[in-house]
Amino acid sequence: MASASRELTEPHVLAHTKRRLFGEDAEESAYAVADTQFSADRWIDDRRIDPAISEALSPFNHVRVGTGYPDLVGVGTLDEELLAVDRLGDQPPLVAVEAKGYTADGSIDVERGIVQAYDRLHEANAAYVTAPASAVSQSSRTLARELNVGVLGVESGGTVEPFEVPRVIGNRTTTETTAIRFQASAQGVTDRSFGLNHPKNYLAYPLALHHPADTETMLEARVVGATNAARRGAAFLGLIEERPDGPELTPMGREVVRFALEEHGSVDAALKTFANWQGSRRRFHDVAPRWGAMTRRVVWAYPATRLLVEELRRLHADGIAEPSLVDLLVYLHELHPSFAIELFVRGTDDARSRVLSPDGDLRREAATDGEVYHSPTVFQLKAILYHTGILTERGAEPSNLDPESDVWKLRHPV
Repeated sequence: MASASRELTEPHVLAHTKRRLFGEDAEESAYAVADTQFSADRWIDDRRIDPAISEALSPFNHVRVGTGYPDLVGVGTLDEELLAVDRLGDQPPLVAVEAKGYTADGSIDVERGIVQAYDRLHEANAAYVTAPASAVSQSSRTLARELNVGVLGVESGGTVEPFEVPRVIGNRTTTETTAIRFQASAQGVTDRSFGLNHPKNYLAYPLALHHPADTETMLEARVVGATNAARRGAAFLGLIEERPDGPELTPMGREVVRFALEEHGSVDAALKTFANWQGSRRRFHDVAPRWGAMTRRVVWAYPATRLLVEELRRLHADGIAEPSLVDLLVYLHELHPSFAIELFVRGTDDARSRVLSPDGDLRREAATDGEVYHSPTVFQLKAILYHTGILTERGAEPSNLDPESDVWKLRHPV
């Protein structure tokens, strides 16, 4: 028992479970966060948590689901053996996990974890309790089956086996659970999202894709050499959809092509016009007002834009005319804590642990360091919002960022 209790504390149990549910074999769009309590350096008996366990559990966030904060929240398509049905509709399920491991006195309260997991079903599609396999009793399994809670048994070597599998159910969504769904979607803000600062590079991709010539060759010749970054950004803005046989225009992407045909007569002529804008530092909305308006339509459809604009409007109404990045993050964290962290703070163990306490509280002092911020948001997305005429200032690389003087002000705070 002593050996098992040392190997299967809650952080160990949860790390093994996260690998099983959302590990290396999971689809690229899967995304999961462990609760901020696991960002602490030490656990029971003041024993230091193995850095490898912390790395496996990161990123951290404090996400409210139901009436509490599950140990793990994630979105992804799970193995068939883990669910009573494959999935709910066309979207992968949102999963909440409660972990139970050996405590200082060697006890494990699996049934309490089952009740906690059951509470998460108000907003999750599936809920599990995970615990050392030897601690799962038949009575616990019966209770879980009655409550539609999955039970996962973890062995000391890291093997995770389903003892009870839950049915996937529908749910209501909140801003908090939406934040995790957003990160798991094709438009989530990750290191694979925005790599270029000017929105013309993204709008040009559907035009080049529709052009009869090779897409990348045409894009590189007329618009931008970083064709892969343009393609990723076009996907994150919902202009193209990545498929096994190559990218395909979405309805919004086809609308961009129709607009180009209306304005220029052909996509070739439109791309020639785009070539004239290379190297321009002027606001795109001022250089090409009609294309700027089209870009604004595209950017407004991006999920994070509406949240940012609405909360900046409220800040202005509250008398904060020129909020700094720190002001914005603190304000957002009060209203939409999970979304604020996912959108602005890097997903690394170091950044999240510095910005959030183990209880999920925001540390304002840490938020004054530009290095903790997510470049695709504070640099690229902010630049895009500037070029579309929404914000008054461009973004900056985290290494050059002073969060206390970086202004996030609406150009027209209606």
